[in-house]
Amino acid sequence: MTEVLTDTQPIRLKGRSYLALVLSPELPFDDWLERLDNLAARSAGFFLRRPIVLNVEGLDIDRPQLRGLLSQLGKRDVRIMGIEGAHASLLGSDIPPSLAGGLPASDIEAPDENAQNNKPDEETTAAPNTSVMVTQPVRSGQSLISEGDVTVVGSVASGAEVIAGGSIHVYGTIRGRVVAGSMGNTSARIFCRKLEAELVSIAGYYKTAEDLELELRGRAVQLWLDDDSILAETLT
Repeated sequence: MTEVLTDTQPIRLKGRSYLALVLSPELPFDDWLERLDNLAARSAGFFLRRPIVLNVEGLDIDRPQLRGLLSQLGKRDVRIMGIEGAHASLLGSDIPPSLAGGLPASDIEAPDENAQNNKPDEETTAAPNTSVMVTQPVRSGQSLISEGDVTVVGSVASGAEVIAGGSIHVYGTIRGRVVAGSMGNTSARIFCRKLEAELVSIAGYYKTAEDLELELRGRAVQLWLDDDSILAETLT
């Protein structure tokens, strides 16, 4: 007897776009990885939970070299979601999939010690041991990076991020990512008027939106690190 299925549920397919970070390695890889390590040392949260694409266009490498680079990146917790500009000979089941057709966005520069600005463009950096006050909202796609404390008078939009070596004060809503204590400062704290964050992190420890207690959502909150856990309480 043939069973006929008449009450089937359709599979729902949805499109969704993400802002990815594109890494463009340079030969020799050992030197480039050393520079990457220096970046990670200056900003511990820089690669945290970012979608990352590896662009190998123009590099004269073979598949073992690419596998070796991916292995080295994996040891640094840099997870590659796809490869751009790869010849067919480089691809395989052990290599992330080939990607093409991405829309360009503003470059994200590594944090340095030379710039300070109180009005973020797509990327703003600040000198070490300084405090930065931002009087405008941090918009989606923007990154604000400082080695000191950061105060945002407005809000941090979904898809935006603030990375600080010290504490972060947001006098509006946090909807994006906020990373305090990025240089390992375990005394750093996060303060906000309304918590709706995609991710919060202190000194390398983090919580995603799914990990945050429901009673904290939409409330004025401070967060701090206690041993290996991020704790939070509402502010009155």
